Amino acid sequence: MSQLESLVAQYSQWRDQLRAGIEAYHAWLDSHGHVDIQRSLRLYDLAESLRNDRMTLAFLAEFSRGKTELINSIFFSDFKQRLLPSNVGRTTMCPTEIFHDAAEEPYIRLLPIETRKSDETIAALKHKPIEWVKVKLNLDNFEELQKALSTLAQSKSVAIEEADALGLLVEGDIFTTTVIKRRVSRVDIPAWRHAMINFPHPLLKSGLVILDTPGLNALGTEPELTVSMIPNAHAVLFLLAMDTGVTKSDLEVWQKFVQGKVARSLAVLNKIDLMWDDLKSETDIETNIQRQIDETAHILDLPRNHVIAISAQKALLAKIRSDSVLLERSRIKQLERLLAEEIVPAKQEILRAAVYREIGTMVEGSLEGVRSALVSTSSELQELSQLSGKNRDLARAMLGRLEQDKTVYQQNMEAFKTNYGVALKQGHQLLGTLSDDELDRMLSENQKSIEGSWTTAGLMKSMNALFDKFGEEANKILAFATEAKKFVDGVYQTFHEKHGFPKLSPPSLNLEKHILKMNTLRDVTDKFCRDPVNVMTEKHFLVRKFYGGLVAEAKTVFQQVRGEFEAWLKGALVPLSMQLRDHQKLLERRVESIRKISGDISSLQDRAKLLESSRADLQKQVDELSHIKTVIAGHSEKPRAKVA
Repeated sequence: MSQLESLVAQYSQWRDQLRAGIEAYHAWLDSHGHVDIQRSLRLYDLAESLRNDRMTLAFLAEFSRGKTELINSIFFSDFKQRLLPSNVGRTTMCPTEIFHDAAEEPYIRLLPIETRKSDETIAALKHKPIEWVKVKLNLDNFEELQKALSTLAQSKSVAIEEADALGLLVEGDIFTTTVIKRRVSRVDIPAWRHAMINFPHPLLKSGLVILDTPGLNALGTEPELTVSMIPNAHAVLFLLAMDTGVTKSDLEVWQKFVQGKVARSLAVLNKIDLMWDDLKSETDIETNIQRQIDETAHILDLPRNHVIAISAQKALLAKIRSDSVLLERSRIKQLERLLAEEIVPAKQEILRAAVYREIGTMVEGSLEGVRSALVSTSSELQELSQLSGKNRDLARAMLGRLEQDKTVYQQNMEAFKTNYGVALKQGHQLLGTLSDDELDRMLSENQKSIEGSWTTAGLMKSMNALFDKFGEEANKILAFATEAKKFVDGVYQTFHEKHGFPKLSPPSLNLEKHILKMNTLRDVTDKFCRDPVNVMTEKHFLVRKFYGGLVAEAKTVFQQVRGEFEAWLKGALVPLSMQLRDHQKLLERRVESIRKISGDISSLQDRAKLLESSRADLQKQVDELSHIKTVIAGHSEKPRAKVA
């Protein structure tokens, strides 16, 4: 097992522990009468999101840089042959996602190139199985499997007019020309627009998704790749040729689609075996390799340790032949180690923070509530021990003090309910103006402004206008969220100071990440609009596709902003409200207990026995919730890389 496989497997186990912690908390809430439909659905959705969690690794480069061979060497060498088609020239002709879905048998789904005539995005078409060609994969017959996967390289001959109608042919623009072979009146184009492969590889079973892109031509013709798929990947492997280094077209791809647009990127100088020369010393060969690494890091403005030189072909050969010397010389282990050390821990931290932000405060509130109940129960036991053998007057005096505390507490409760009700009403009014219907209306009006012309200039103007509108609406949410956050913080502080509640931090609200994503989309749009090729050429098809992908992604981001704020609004005071309810129950219980004792001092011993039993149960709950908190916080056993 490689270091990458080991760490991803450990990450998968850690993620399962995290999900188990959420489910254990849900069970605790249910068994102690704290769960409601809204909270139950929230926890269920969170657990399911972990079950369906994915870590996307995108392979990006101009064609013939060895992306598919690298995927074969890292993920599919166990077949002892090439699994994915990899030959000289163009092989994988369409963007391909490789993943595992346990609910279905292994398959390859292919989206016909003709679907480009529709304005529907690939994301939308994924929910329409009828549009895809589905082929089952027979894992027990390698020849059949290889034949099925070879369809990724299929092309078809069409008239030049058809290629133009599909938006695959724009003269003089390398980023929007997906033509394999040109004849007099016909051209060869890819047969498929997109491919999805469901494959039961251990890494894929652990949630890894591979995105294999066919080269810069697809990046230009499928804007959805550059607007959403690649930017949403957790890391991008950018492949270059060792002998040429960073070419002009490589640099264009890097600057246009990668630099500053993805979370993490690594540069891979492939084909170092071309540097192996029997007429040169190992020292000279290594010097040349290191010089190329230095130059690449400088040109791409990457940390030097994020540039790796390898031979994907020799790595695959070494793994097939179990040749440890050749495997070491291919340097594939260096790349696997870098992926393991850079990507998996970063993904884990993102997931841990997201889960804790969602329910961490709620769990802390439950724990502090049970601890308070434990302290209160212990205090009540101490009070009863003081009453032992004493008269009823002392019990009545104690009852008077408790009744007074209860009255003050109820007054504060009423004030809390009133203020919270006002905040909720304002929040829901704001959300009402930002509903899906309003968002669709906004998009519809924007689209009406461009229908009939579809000129490049008109579309670009509409794109910028759309972002201006999105910005206005997002700012409304941010402004209200700031005020709501201040109110919630004040409520927590009030109950901490007046009633001695544990000082909890309200659930965090982080909308900035979504606004940053929106700004990134605006930046992508601005660069698209300023690109001389786009400005000078009336590329109706491409610009319309870009606009459609842009709208779909912007709409998703906007819905995330609204959805996250709505969830926060509903749950911001949940931890405190749980404490309030528990505190009220404790006060009522103590009042009732002292009232009985003041009437019949002989009942004191029976009450003490009940409290002892209650204290033991509360201590058990404290231990259970403390463990859940540790798991939710991500402090249980974390993945550690093993040295291969």
